[in-house]
Amino acid sequence: MATPPKAKVKVPMLIRFGGVPSKQFKIGRGFSVGEIKAIGLTVREARLLGIYVDERRNTVYEENIAALKEWLEKIKNGEVSVNDINPTLPKVISAKRKKGRVFRGLTCAGRRMRGLLSVKLIETHRYKWNRKIKERKLKKRHEARRAKGGH
Repeated sequence: MATPPKAKVKVPMLIRFGGVPSKQFKIGRGFSVGEIKAIGLTVREARLLGIYVDERRNTVYEENIAALKEWLEKIKNGEVSVNDINPTLPKVISAKRKKGRVFRGLTCAGRRMRGLLSVKLIETHRYKWNRKIKERKLKKRHEARRAKGGH
C-alpha cells in the first residue's frame, strides 16, 4: 500500500534550546491549505487522494509543494493505484443523547435529590458544595447518605 508524503513544518524556537532549534524541520499533522491550493487541488480532493490536511496551519513551504507535486505525478503515471489510497476525510462521530434526567438535576425530583430546591438556590451548585463542606466539618456521613447499594 502506498503512503502519501508527510508534511514538514518548522520546529518552534524553545527557550531550553537557547533560541537555536535542535533541528530545522519536523513532521507535521498535514499540509496547509495554501500548499494544497498551490498544486491546484481543493481540500476535499486532497483528502480523497490520501493527503492529510491541517487547516489550522497557514505557512507554505516549497519542500511540501514539491513533495505534493511528486505524489500527484506518481498517481498520474500509474505508479500508485488509486484503489490503494485510503481517503483521509474527517471522521463522523455520532453521540447518543443523554438520558436519565433525574440524575443530571433537570427534573424537580433530581433537583430535590441534589439539594437544589431551596427558593433562591434552584440550579446553583455553589449551594450544594457549601452544604457538603459544612457536613464534612460536622463529620456527617453525607456521601453515604444517598448511596446506591453497598454498606
